[in-house]
Amino acid sequence: MIHSMIKTREFEGKSEKEAIDKAIEALALDREAFDVEILVNERKGLFRKGSVKIRIHLHDDALPVTVPTEGESKLIAFLKTLLKKMGFPGEVTISFREDMKIGLDISSRFSGILIGKRGKNLDALQVLTNVYAGRIGLKEMRIIVDAEKYRVRREESIIRLARRTADQVKRSQRSRLLELMNPFERRLIHTTLNKVENIDTISEGEGLLKQVRVIYREH
Repeated sequence: MIHSMIKTREFEGKSEKEAIDKAIEALALDREAFDVEILVNERKGLFRKGSVKIRIHLHDDALPVTVPTEGESKLIAFLKTLLKKMGFPGEVTISFREDMKIGLDISSRFSGILIGKRGKNLDALQVLTNVYAGRIGLKEMRIIVDAEKYRVRREESIIRLARRTADQVKRSQRSRLLELMNPFERRLIHTTLNKVENIDTISEGEGLLKQVRVIYREH
């Protein structure tokens, strides 16, 4: 579906660059396709984070903007309504589309709360959104819900943890048990250390959240 009537949209970020990047990603346009109006520019201080809000104005000759399909629009509306009912309203945009996978990005001044400790609140929102997706005929699609690029940062953190732990296990030749993790996080540990010499990994525990044990092996 092509939407050529939208000429202005608003985006927020910690900096002007981040807000512009969000606009480029959400609208699938080149930077040259729109002008930027700064609405809010709160500089970073000792006790506050920086915040920038922009309004983008599309050029008349800009390439048409692709808007979400009907199913995607329903997902966006569902998540926005859910956030509002929780008391933490925010904007929801499509962050990426891949084969059988859709990314939804939340932009909200309550992002810290919505993410929660180690992403638990974000995971809960993702589960609910995937349940809803199944009800509207998108059962085969996997919906990824993110905010403030938390999942990217968490993935990088887990990979660093895996490598650091492997080094410790090699030096001590004693196994180490990591924190409770969800299936995706555990898979990252296993994959990262799969080909590391003298290192094996195994998941321990019951239920969705389990721990990964990093083990020293003589080969």
